[in-house]
Amino acid sequence: MRILTSRTRALIGFAALGVWWGAFGAALPAIQANADAGDAELGLGLLLLGLGALVSMRATGVLMDRAGPAVTPVAIGLFGLTGLLPALADSPGELYLFLLVVGATSGSMDVAINADAVHEEVASGRPLLNLAHAGFSAAVFFASLLTGLLRSLGAEPLAVFALVSALVVTAAVATRLGPVRPWRPAEGETPRLIQGVPGWLLALGLLGAMAFWIESAWQNWGAVHLERAFDAGAGTSALAPALFAGAMAVGRLMAHRLASPGSERTVLVAAAALTASGSALAAFAGSAPVALVGILVAGAGCAVCAPTIISIAGRAAKPRERATLVGSLTTLMYLGFLVGPAAVGGLAELTTLRASLGSVAAVALLLMLLFTVVRFPAPTRG
Repeated sequence: MRILTSRTRALIGFAALGVWWGAFGAALPAIQANADAGDAELGLGLLLLGLGALVSMRATGVLMDRAGPAVTPVAIGLFGLTGLLPALADSPGELYLFLLVVGATSGSMDVAINADAVHEEVASGRPLLNLAHAGFSAAVFFASLLTGLLRSLGAEPLAVFALVSALVVTAAVATRLGPVRPWRPAEGETPRLIQGVPGWLLALGLLGAMAFWIESAWQNWGAVHLERAFDAGAGTSALAPALFAGAMAVGRLMAHRLASPGSERTVLVAAAALTASGSALAAFAGSAPVALVGILVAGAGCAVCAPTIISIAGRAAKPRERATLVGSLTTLMYLGFLVGPAAVGGLAELTTLRASLGSVAAVALLLMLLFTVVRFPAPTRG
């Protein structure tokens, strides 16, 4: 029995991914403590999380261009089954291994759900990427709050992630039941795993990597920052990833409803400027409430960067290679996810966490400047 439309099927995967990341961000201090990992060791673990995603992303895109959207529920299910692993780590070595595995399944799911959303957006002629990513952020928000509540009540990471993994597997079943628009790629050579990518994709990938650098830095280190700088409790520290994600959800919904075609550059420049100001405020705040305001502002600014970049690339790609190029783009973007949190941890070890998070504002300023000069590709017909 089919219980979903093709549009809601494309959205449900984003919500499932957001549930896991919301729990992960809020539970990260406990995961770090259980694994007896220092800041640099946690940073390395997050680096391996991103590295695992890099390994699987383009391969998933190529597979989807050949096998179609049937790949999506499989990718979601695998991520759900492995999502429990970080809660089981009781040493830095185990944390490294488990995060590498989770990164690979997370990256595969990320490409699958984005490719689904891009195909639906192009086929329907209706915007979807910002709405889909808003669903992801809303799920992160609520999952962060719930995880903070569970931690305050004494729940261990294993209990939290057992619940989360069950929800993700349920989402995989739901997407298997939902209908999708048939993929009918244009005639021509099918994409290969190893081949060149166009220059415009490299440029968009660099911009997306910088945006992901900022997003992952606050999502992964926000709770740690509050607990470290202001001795915040588990419930308060969980507000950092929750408010960041909540602000991203609102920003993406506003962009979905208000941004007009052709306004992408203006939106992206303004968003990066807002991100820089919020990041600076959060990093150097004198109190937890002020830091949370900065995190909220940074989230609102960072909100539209990734979905807008993916939408630009998806509309510019040829039909027969659309999923592959989405996989290539997300691979490039995940370099920021890979480097950003690890750089924050490494720099914090050398200086302070405040100073390290302050460097995130500098990245946002550079991103703003690049958005003003980089040439965006034109949409492809078909």
